[in-house]
Amino acid sequence: MSTPITVQYKINAPAEKVWNALTDKNEMKSWYFDIQDFKLEIGEEFNFYEPGGENKYHHQGEILEIIPHQKLKHTWSYPDFSAQKTVVTWELFPADGQTLVKLTHEGIENFKDLGEGFSRENFTEGWNTILGQSLKEYLEK
Repeated sequence: MSTPITVQYKINAPAEKVWNALTDKNEMKSWYFDIQDFKLEIGEEFNFYEPGGENKYHHQGEILEIIPHQKLKHTWSYPDFSAQKTVVTWELFPADGQTLVKLTHEGIENFKDLGEGFSRENFTEGWNTILGQSLKEYLEK
């Protein structure tokens, strides 16, 4: 069992605002991905591509757990490349008007045979950029 990727940042925004950014598809496209078929319901699948219009990587997720304003857990997979799935968990910890956002990506070793683009380092860098820059800047502007 390998160690999950864990990335966390304190964001100067209340948990409710962070939750909305994580779960409202209209807000998501401002800082994350444009996920047209996202529905905040357990068992719902969603699909998206990386920005830029190349559509090289079809991402697919299925919502596994929802605790409003606290936790969102979903699968993360690339059905065009592999049947393997990983799990991404977003957790929100409010403190003094700010929110600690913790992201855990488990099972990343399931993608080890897919090439350099799916490396642990790439995912770690990507999540740090998504949380530490995109989400933080979007919510603190």
